[in-house]
Amino acid sequence: MKTILIPTDFSENAWHAISYAMNFFKDETCTFYFLHTYSPAFYRMDYVLGGPSFSAIPDVGVDISLMGLEKTVEDVRKTYANPKHSYEVVSSFNTLTDEIEELIADKGVDMVVMGTQGASGAKEVFLGSNTVFVIRKAKAPVMAIPERVKYHPVRNILFPSDYLTTYKPGELQPILQMARMHRARFTLLHVNEEGGLSAGQKDNKAHLERHLEELDYETVELDGQLMPDAVLRYVEEHPVDLLVMMNRRHSFFERLLVRQNIDQIGFHVQIPFVVVPDTSEN
Repeated sequence: MKTILIPTDFSENAWHAISYAMNFFKDETCTFYFLHTYSPAFYRMDYVLGGPSFSAIPDVGVDISLMGLEKTVEDVRKTYANPKHSYEVVSSFNTLTDEIEELIADKGVDMVVMGTQGASGAKEVFLGSNTVFVIRKAKAPVMAIPERVKYHPVRNILFPSDYLTTYKPGELQPILQMARMHRARFTLLHVNEEGGLSAGQKDNKAHLERHLEELDYETVELDGQLMPDAVLRYVEEHPVDLLVMMNRRHSFFERLLVRQNIDQIGFHVQIPFVVVPDTSEN
């Protein structure tokens, strides 16, 4: 049984993420935790002492949170009735990232699924700030669903790699599970930014390919381009349904986040993507 955590602020964007998750995991036995975090309208000492349960004074934020979560579960049951799925709700006076971190540890969360507004406005913003913070801190894979993305079957998964690291089985497991779950074709993409592969990179590539042997996969090598630009262009030009990234220092994901003038790429995030946490120090 999988445990999936879905933060929600009861917005349309959050509902899109929920809808995607219900379809993505429709054939899997799952427990979904719907999370809403809130803070009081004004500073009160009783919250510092013990949160809303400690206080004798009602807080409208608690009621709004609980009612919203109950409505979310009701809507999910009506729209995506699935005997393989069960639902729990968590209403918490906490920051979103801290609560997610605690739930990952306490509930054994396999994946966090959340919406992101993507790039919009005169000054392009690649991801909403909440999504960035969660991805950077979460000890579980995070699936981000861009706004207005509707679910369609996942047939092609793209995984960029620089082959600089020997991936651990625990890091590869969720990636392989997603590919098996959807019987998706898996594309391993490497961009040669500075010439050919070193001996260490060749070893790491072989190690990765051994884990991919059970899948329908291909390897793609691109030359003469920078990693972020090449990956974004590949996504634009090929039928990629899911982009999977490893969140390591100097990784494609990190480099994409810190890029300046991302709007100049002309790229708006239009496909879901999964970021797998770095466990190299664990």
